[in-house]
Amino acid sequence: MSLGDLRWPVVPRESVLALPLGSTEQHGPHLPLSTDTDVAVALCAALAAARPDVVVAPVLPYGASGEHQDFPGTVSIGTQALTHVLVELGRSASETFPRLLVVSGHGGNLAAVRTALATLTAESRDVLAWFPRWDGDAHAGFVETSLQLYLSASRVALSSAEAGAVAPLAELLPALRSGGVRSVSPNGVLGDPAGASAEAGREIFDGLAADLVTAVAAWLAAS
Repeated sequence: MSLGDLRWPVVPRESVLALPLGSTEQHGPHLPLSTDTDVAVALCAALAAARPDVVVAPVLPYGASGEHQDFPGTVSIGTQALTHVLVELGRSASETFPRLLVVSGHGGNLAAVRTALATLTAESRDVLAWFPRWDGDAHAGFVETSLQLYLSASRVALSSAEAGAVAPLAELLPALRSGGVRSVSPNGVLGDPAGASAEAGREIFDGLAADLVTAVAAWLAAS
């Protein structure tokens, strides 16, 4: 169920409001800037399909993506602004919905999400954040390319796909934090998209969606 499609008299007030949180940032020369956003939206839709007590809010497509700012098209609002937006959104949403779930497709949103949810929790609001996690490369490599091929293959320019920095993320982080993604990967890729496929994307997505459904079930059972 999509919140944006509803009229106010029929909004189910006892539902969980799921907020897809993404980013607008470069994803290599072959993936759209909306990749993180697309994944968050699709996961929330899968959750709502599995649970009729979930209402999906309109997506928030901007996040904290300063590490990608050297690449054209990246639009970031930063950690401080994102924190403020999430706090105010959570306060407003709680007037209608008893629980708020934030599903973030961009790992760089973590600091803002943690801080915002700590504030909301301290105000006795029932909130949960969930980030997709997978084994494999970190950004615009095999995993995200496969996911986007599954979700929207026509928006993937496979002829432009190429490997970027393939060292483990932990090794890249110091340079990445000081100089941004371009300092470690001129094409913006952290990984290698070689071999990506829609079939692999479907398997990865199904696993992520199942993890999300399980996490929400545990959260609600403990409430």
